[in-house]
Amino acid sequence: MRLTHRAVRLLLCLAAVLTLALTGAVPVSASQSPATATKSSWKLVDLQQRMCLTADFGHPNTYFVALVQGTWSRTITTGIRNLPPGSSTLGGSILPPGSHYGSDINGWIQVTIAPTTPGLYTAEVWAADGVQTQTTPARIYMLEHTLVGCPPT
Repeated sequence: MRLTHRAVRLLLCLAAVLTLALTGAVPVSASQSPATATKSSWKLVDLQQRMCLTADFGHPNTYFVALVQGTWSRTITTGIRNLPPGSSTLGGSILPPGSHYGSDINGWIQVTIAPTTPGLYTAEVWAADGVQTQTTPARIYMLEHTLVGCPPT
């Protein structure tokens, strides 16, 4: 009798597996939870960006860059924040779901740096996929009258 029950259970399991395989379904125990399904393994690489400008001129149209590496399943947007007073941005690149493992820049962020008081301003380049946001610093040195004296990277 026990042997018959075992045989019946084995046949039922095999039938369930075949049914799932033929319909393309995945058993609940093998499927990803919603948190796992949207988890990506990407990073915004710190390129140690800096820009040296004269405080009385600024820079009317320039770019910072973003390097996003890894794999992502959600759209990643890039941008910059904490710019010097009066400065602005038109935003950055939009990266559709995909992957990138090289060193080629895949994000461009347009900025206009306004004339302002001399000093060091630390902006943040950011990348976000709607679940997480990563940032790296972008140093903007506003110098008096000349570019001589811009600190090395």
